[in-house]
Amino acid sequence: MDKPKTDGPIIAGFSAGGFKVDDGVYNALLITPQRADGWAPPPLAELTDADLAPILALDPPPEFILIGTGPALVRPAPKLIRAIEAMGFGVEAMDSRAAARAWAVLRGEGRWIAAALYPLS
Repeated sequence: MDKPKTDGPIIAGFSAGGFKVDDGVYNALLITPQRADGWAPPPLAELTDADLAPILALDPPPEFILIGTGPALVRPAPKLIRAIEAMGFGVEAMDSRAAARAWAVLRGEGRWIAAALYPLS
């Protein structure tokens, strides 16, 4: 049996500055199996699919999108969830630490996912 392909950026932990990924630390993060990029997100209530364009453009498309909403779970606007789902993507919101841990587990299983993580504090 072949092992799942899990190369790409790895969230190695957390620091006062944010998410530790490979050799960098990011306060907020857009991450795909191909790359990790720092991100300056709008307030969660103002988040739109345009703000997520870099991860929605992943080729092949991600199985689903994780949204880390910061230090606590805050439900993203229903309009945003509907827009993402209308594009054919599943979306799961959780606090950013839980989303980072879920990213690590799911990527370890070889899942092709993307995440948008708000700052931890």
